[in-house]
Amino acid sequence: MRISELFQADKAVFSFEFFPPKTDKGHGDLLATIDELRALSPDFVSVTYGAGGSTRDRTIELVSHIKNKLGLEAMAHLTCVGAGRDELRAVLDRLTTSGIENVIALRGDPPSGETGFVPHRDGLRYASDLVTLIRSENRPFCIAAACYPEGHTEAASAESDFEHFIDKMQAGASVAMTQLFFDNDCYFRFAEKARNAGLTSPIVAGIMPVTNVAQIERFTKMCGATIPSKLWQDLDRHRDDPEAVVKIGIEHSVAQCRDLLAKGAPGVHFYTLNRSRSTREILRELRAD
Repeated sequence: MRISELFQADKAVFSFEFFPPKTDKGHGDLLATIDELRALSPDFVSVTYGAGGSTRDRTIELVSHIKNKLGLEAMAHLTCVGAGRDELRAVLDRLTTSGIENVIALRGDPPSGETGFVPHRDGLRYASDLVTLIRSENRPFCIAAACYPEGHTEAASAESDFEHFIDKMQAGASVAMTQLFFDNDCYFRFAEKARNAGLTSPIVAGIMPVTNVAQIERFTKMCGATIPSKLWQDLDRHRDDPEAVVKIGIEHSVAQCRDLLAKGAPGVHFYTLNRSRSTREILRELRAD
């Protein structure tokens, strides 16, 4: 199923993101996590692409396994990093052969050790170029695109970042998915701006439950997301109490998601970090409402 169809029903859409592990143990742990979260009947799941396309084959294998063996709708990440046009077409061919109908088109992060994005000599510079490539060949995918309610860290300005977002949607993406955020005002301001610009596609809220203070400090620094002062004070006060941090993260995410859904967000995409506990508890709370 093309995930754009899920948003035509009058119900919230819930989905999970996983990443391909680098070890056999990590792979086994992830399959256990997926099995636990599968019981919650997510509408779809996505599988990321490592920096520099480093997990390309594992991404394709995992998304195919999820779709064809586990029976869950799946979406593959696809990036421009380290790949020419023919390589990108070959990946799309493999996804099509595996029965995958959904991709999220991303520019991608530079490989480890590189400070800036450098396009492949026969590659693409922007995510909008990747969307255009897929659409120009009449590929049957539903294409999602990323958006940044607080602006991309590399953007010259919030306005230029928003223009890049609109470029992606006008190129042919039909679903938008946000970077993680903790302040709902950022989401609603961005969504209103998109509507005022004429965008009618669903803008899915990306939520990452906090499970580790040092980790979320690192993530927010990388992506430019802000942590509300009350949440930060609670986390900082309990940073040496892992169980308390997890509970704080769950409570904040439940309240955040309730507010988002009550005010019109079409769905929530959970960045699970290949763990199940927080996401399980949050989604059960939401579905009990």
